[in-house]
Amino acid sequence: MLRTEINELLTQTGPGTPMGDLFRRYWQPVLLAEELPENDCPPVRVKVLSERLVAFRDSSGRYGLMDEFCAHRGASLWFGRNEENGLRCPYHGWKYDVTGQAVDVPSEADNGNFCASVKLKSYPTVKLGDVLWAYLGDPDKQPPLPEWEAYTVPDGQVFTSKRLQECNWLQALEGGIDSSHVTFLHGGNLDTDPLFKGSKGNEYNKGDLKPFFEVVDYEGGLLIGARRNAEEETYYWRVTPWVLPNFTMVPPRGDHPVHGHFWVPIDDENCWAYSFDYHPTRQLTETELEAMRAGKGVHSANDAAYRPLANKDNDYLMDRDAQRRGVTYSGIEGIALQDSSLQESMGPIVDRTKERLVATDAGIIKARQKLRKAVLALQDGVDPVGNRPQDQKVRSVATVLPREQAFVDGIGEAMKAEPGKPHTSV
Repeated sequence: MLRTEINELLTQTGPGTPMGDLFRRYWQPVLLAEELPENDCPPVRVKVLSERLVAFRDSSGRYGLMDEFCAHRGASLWFGRNEENGLRCPYHGWKYDVTGQAVDVPSEADNGNFCASVKLKSYPTVKLGDVLWAYLGDPDKQPPLPEWEAYTVPDGQVFTSKRLQECNWLQALEGGIDSSHVTFLHGGNLDTDPLFKGSKGNEYNKGDLKPFFEVVDYEGGLLIGARRNAEEETYYWRVTPWVLPNFTMVPPRGDHPVHGHFWVPIDDENCWAYSFDYHPTRQLTETELEAMRAGKGVHSANDAAYRPLANKDNDYLMDRDAQRRGVTYSGIEGIALQDSSLQESMGPIVDRTKERLVATDAGIIKARQKLRKAVLALQDGVDPVGNRPQDQKVRSVATVLPREQAFVDGIGEAMKAEPGKPHTSV
């Protein structure tokens, strides 16, 4: 179990909190690029790390992310007019550029000097791949731009979705590094989901219900190895990298695209699951893209606000008959919603003082320990890891190894992301 004070330390990410300070040392996904599709399009509300912000794309194509509320009387700039390289508050016409700087206050005679004294809080925002990323921390500590392989491959090789998850970010992350549930919760989907089926690894998953876990330190986080029996004298290993604070990658299956997630706190009781599929050596096929858009694999079918159509208000459209017949183990359709339904069922912030963890929870235990150490170290002035290019050029691995070989030796260079190199999969 986890003591209450440690649970609070790890789950609270608002301004001024220790974990919030850690998150603010990383570039985070804040929007899909499709949400700001063209210059001067309507602005978008953004809530991240308990901060209420507004994002817009100006006439020159630059992205802005700033305080949602006008400095004058506090009206929401979501109602603003996006025009001529700025966002103008419709209440009294105050206008701001993408840096949050006031550039026009029509009521003031000394407009230029007055504008110079008015600046909203703002954060640098860039487009990489199909995602908009923002850095919410100290400008003097800003790390290099993200170099995750999914967002450095050529156009057409990555697809990203997002969905609202109505629980704290940490319990969502912990689901992402928990490989032991796959055989049970997702067992009915491994052979039917178009983004998973046809893999020899599925047979190993279903054939061994008692995986052994080995967790080793990785410079940017952890490598979590789940071992299952394969052929005689061999083991099937699925190696999941976790990179601080909130990146996980699902081990691949056959030639299917590689999946992964960023679990981004909205506030302490909600988060965004940014889920990606990419292939390091080829374009995604139209069949794969259609499946992703339809909510297959790690994705979900959502409404216009990116809330899953199957959600807690309708019991995730649970089908007890399908559960009884074994069509789906949980009665809920879709791998993403099978995960989020149970993580949300724990409540907005799970009470970890009541847990009884077991050996298969080794990755979760180590991740909590490493997060806590990173938070405490940051308070002592030690820079975090996970925000450097060398930490981010990592892959998940699925492979069969001799029983006497340690997985960290067996995977060798397979976990290192390199342009054009095929991923190691079974």
